[in-house]
Amino acid sequence: MSWTEKRDATKNQLRRLNKSIPDATRGFATLTKAVKEGGTLGFKEKEFVALGIAIALRCEACIVLHTEALIGAGATREEVGDVLAMALQMGGGPAMMYAAKAMECFDELMAEKAA
Repeated sequence: MSWTEKRDATKNQLRRLNKSIPDATRGFATLTKAVKEGGTLGFKEKEFVALGIAIALRCEACIVLHTEALIGAGATREEVGDVLAMALQMGGGPAMMYAAKAMECFDELMAEKAA
């Protein structure tokens, strides 16, 4: 499955979940909004943190959604590479495998954006 297909499938799964448990997902959305809009770090920096955590936790759905957000925030391949290097340093071999997936995801979504 391509990363664009994975992104679209993930968003569809989340829509179905939102319909099934609207109160819980609305609560999570409120938390997400508060975290992303508050504090001293900017949106892009917070998404870099989220991408690093997604790699450490080995969550492909999280990788694709946070990579998409980073592309929208203007992240460069070099910046993403720095995040992947830090995730690799913290997570070792398993993180390396998911860092490779994250770079592949970034490249595919950037190509989609450029098209």
